[in-house]
Amino acid sequence: MSSSLSSVADFEHMFDLAPVSLWVEDYSAVKQLFDSWRAEGVTDLRAHLAQDPSRVRQCSAAFKVLQVNRRTLGLFAADSQDALLANLDKVFRDDMHDALTHELAALWAGEQEFSNQSVNYALDGRRLDVQIRGRILPGYEDSWARVLLSLEDITAQVRGASRLRRSEQYARDLFEHSPVSLWVEDFSAVKSLLDGVRAQGIDDFKTFITVHPEFVSRCMQEIRVIDVNQQTLRMFGASSKDMLLNNIGRVFRGEMHESFAEQLIDLWEGKTFQQREVVNYALSGDAVHIHMQFSVLADHLADWGLVLLSLVDITARKKAEAYLEYLGKH
Repeated sequence: MSSSLSSVADFEHMFDLAPVSLWVEDYSAVKQLFDSWRAEGVTDLRAHLAQDPSRVRQCSAAFKVLQVNRRTLGLFAADSQDALLANLDKVFRDDMHDALTHELAALWAGEQEFSNQSVNYALDGRRLDVQIRGRILPGYEDSWARVLLSLEDITAQVRGASRLRRSEQYARDLFEHSPVSLWVEDFSAVKSLLDGVRAQGIDDFKTFITVHPEFVSRCMQEIRVIDVNQQTLRMFGASSKDMLLNNIGRVFRGEMHESFAEQLIDLWEGKTFQQREVVNYALSGDAVHIHMQFSVLADHLADWGLVLLSLVDITARKKAEAYLEYLGKH
């Protein structure tokens, strides 16, 4: 008998001192509510809850908290269990109900265990993102009168992920709406080709590509365009990114072979940041004179897997220079 009492006391002690927030709750009223809905002919709980959002709040109100541990009191800024239980309406509110449907659906489907990411609120008003894991305790499968839940505070992780998403969106917006044509390209295959030539013992790369102009063409073919921005589409007269990329051969042609050969020579010599004037072509066939800046991104200097190109249309300037030159001769 003393051994049994000791075991109960040990359990209570471990429960209270556990480093994670623990709750013992009575879900029997939720089960009774589910049984009444089944009796009314409800088969799809998610649809039933979606038809009337107040039904989710009805389920939430049916949860009865029996016991929490010290970690829970600290997490929710409660002086005592009584203080917490007296203010559960401040803890379970607002967007918590949006996430509750997943947990309820698992119980409706007969699951004995469930997990869910939700939102609770501390008594001092702090919003808490929590990972909930729950289990109907053995012996209570028919009544749901005892359910053990653990809550992990994941607020920092959720906020960090949110900041990352906002940062990524900010970068995406800067890229898409830049007033300069931007291209993100993968030059890793080009690097592999250059490395292969170097491995053959070639030292004079300029002479090599003069003798083998097809190597320049091969390198051009191996460039993979990852993304372009909206200004690029406007500059080259394309209605969509797919339209531009599917007609890239009409953009990079003619004089481009010569300027790309110069670009390869610079890369061979280790110049991963370059500037030069080149000529590309709009899909209409018009020549577009461009000031190009080329840069292998710092984290990809070893493989050239990400390259950023910015293109500024200088066609008007070139035409003006040509006109002034014409006037100077006549």
